[in-house]
Amino acid sequence: MAERREAVKAAAKQDFLQFNDLVCEAVGGKVIFATDEWFAPAANLLKREPPQFIASAFTEFGKWMDGWETRRKRIPGHDWCIIQLGVPGQIYGFDVDTSFFTGNHSPHVSIQAGCLDKPPTFTLEGDRTGMAASDSQLAAVAKLDSEVWPELVCESELKPGYSDSCHNYYKVNFTHRVTHLRLNMHPDGGIARLRAYGVGQRDWSSVSAHQDVDLLALTNGGVCLGYSDAHFGHPRNMIGLGRAANMADGWETARRLDRPKHLEVDQRGILQVPGWEWAVFRLGHLGAISSIEVDTNHFKGNFPDSCRIDACCLSPEEEAQCTGTRWTSGDWQVLLPPQKLHPHHRHLYGDAQLALRSPITHVRLVISPDGGVSRLRLWGRLVAEAPANHKTPPSKL
Repeated sequence: MAERREAVKAAAKQDFLQFNDLVCEAVGGKVIFATDEWFAPAANLLKREPPQFIASAFTEFGKWMDGWETRRKRIPGHDWCIIQLGVPGQIYGFDVDTSFFTGNHSPHVSIQAGCLDKPPTFTLEGDRTGMAASDSQLAAVAKLDSEVWPELVCESELKPGYSDSCHNYYKVNFTHRVTHLRLNMHPDGGIARLRAYGVGQRDWSSVSAHQDVDLLALTNGGVCLGYSDAHFGHPRNMIGLGRAANMADGWETARRLDRPKHLEVDQRGILQVPGWEWAVFRLGHLGAISSIEVDTNHFKGNFPDSCRIDACCLSPEEEAQCTGTRWTSGDWQVLLPPQKLHPHHRHLYGDAQLALRSPITHVRLVISPDGGVSRLRLWGRLVAEAPANHKTPPSKL
């Protein structure tokens, strides 16, 4: 399907979209309750893939739709569902996507949030098309008291699913940890996808200081804070679960236009080019890195020639300053010196290759000249506190 350029322009104005989608099925998000799923099941809301429309597709219950669509309500109340986050954490914004729901979208939406000590034991399984909540399911969900959960998005108008209006963005100012969402349609209709962008929050109290942890993983609170280019794939994909499913499940830049007409290499075989691309991440916890994985899985003809990783230790105030300057400021030190990369390959680097032992909070992956990386892992051990007045000498791109 052709790129929806109107939606891309609108998305560029939302800074929270670079954070992680905490409800996607790819990270373990799931719908555990829905009042009604007559035309299309609520589980579709959390699909990783963008919505699609097939004009000729019908089921015995009506038009097939790639989203959640309820029947036209003829009883009191409104339709709603409960979603369990795949990664509990703080939410900064939502995208309620109504793609292709043009005469059947829900006219209004609201979203509430809860933080449950123990996840509910009930869930939804199988194809729920044509079904509605049973009395026993309604009784079970009533125990959550979800109708009184704090409201993250008040009752707000939803626009229809045309290319220039399908993405409905809502910025959130809610500082508490969230484990579950209640998505309300007022009163009924359809929504294609729900994206909840935020930062994971892990309980570190049970993690030993002698245990190696991937401090960059989205499940451990890692998050992308900036990048130079994401033409084919966002850098936040690199901190996702498992190995990448395909090239779309990674970071891929456009080809740089400043590539030399004739390429040359140095004595290590690394291309000598004037340009590079970069992505900056905050670790989930202050730590000292002991090993690194750079995976170019699936990138066979479009992998970067080389990469370098810089690191620093920033306070929240310093991070805000760097973000404001698009990361042109900040003190960086080389963590992993330039390394020649290979196609469709898992590159592992240990103590022998690492150039920095001090604790860090942020890293910058620099690839040269361009291309794609599917996963980035930074294994290390927790450090309790940031060193006093810790500063590192700057490293230029």
